[in-house]
Amino acid sequence: MTNRRNFLKTTALATAGVAFQSFHSKSDETEVEINSGKTNKPIVLSTWNFGLQANEAAWEVLKNKGRALDAVEAGVKIPEGDPNERSVGYGGRPDRDGRVTLDACIMDEFSNIGSVACLEHIKHPISVARMVMEKTPHVMLVGEGALQFAIAQGFKKENLLVEASEKEWKEWLKTSEYLPKANIENHDTIGMIALDAQGNLSGACTTSGMAFKMHGRVGDSPIIGAGLYVDNEIGAATATGHGEEVIRITGCHLVVELMRQGKSPQKACEEAVMRIVKLTQNRGKNLKDIQVGFIALNKKGEFGSYCVQGGFNYAVHDVTGNKLIDANYFLK
Repeated sequence: MTNRRNFLKTTALATAGVAFQSFHSKSDETEVEINSGKTNKPIVLSTWNFGLQANEAAWEVLKNKGRALDAVEAGVKIPEGDPNERSVGYGGRPDRDGRVTLDACIMDEFSNIGSVACLEHIKHPISVARMVMEKTPHVMLVGEGALQFAIAQGFKKENLLVEASEKEWKEWLKTSEYLPKANIENHDTIGMIALDAQGNLSGACTTSGMAFKMHGRVGDSPIIGAGLYVDNEIGAATATGHGEEVIRITGCHLVVELMRQGKSPQKACEEAVMRIVKLTQNRGKNLKDIQVGFIALNKKGEFGSYCVQGGFNYAVHDVTGNKLIDANYFLK
């Protein structure tokens, strides 16, 4: 009996060791922090390769012990203001009517939230969203009302349709075929989440939405709980890709709640993606036609990411530097 018990104990330990090695894969390299007892802060994550430059701006705030809220706003304003970034802010691709409409939201450590949707003519919708949060009794303003509010707050009205985007739109009009392509028109968001030196979390999300969308279409990006969610006791998450699929599962709230249940950021992102996979298959849709990616960060500075199919990457900046990571994915 004693030998059998020793055998079972040894086998269990060996199995646990294999599971541990498997769990700490390349896509989940920061999970080792769980066992160190250390908190990795400050730290900032953002979606896609333009997140590298955005992270640099956010890091300027974080390294000086600034607030995570200020960091994420400063960070996402970089791609918002870049006319060469064709899926965020100034330079974003227009809807099918040739109008550039922007969506954004922001959330701080106190669960204060602000959002704008279908906003035209304003280069930095994230800053308007923050104004909604700080200067109104509301959490979301849309369309003409959002524009009126922005102008009243001193924002400059300007033409956001750059020449390259207008040329693409006119070419698209020849067929008017609306068929979004995964990882091309759909890396349409910069989402950013940060943990500051004080141990507080905040997040921001901003986009021009899918190219050549129906006028008035709003995706997940400005919707708290879908494209972004922050719980200062647990962690934060943000999403990118087909917004309709993220909304379907209130994706970022789900990721944070899974972390509340004890899952790592990596495992929480994986489970959220698997729910999208299941629902897509149940509806008879082709997974190859969609892309959704999540990034998540918990209070210890551990992070993770997962997406439906390959092609999504995200940027991470902490005291060790700024790096771009290819997210692991389901559809091999």
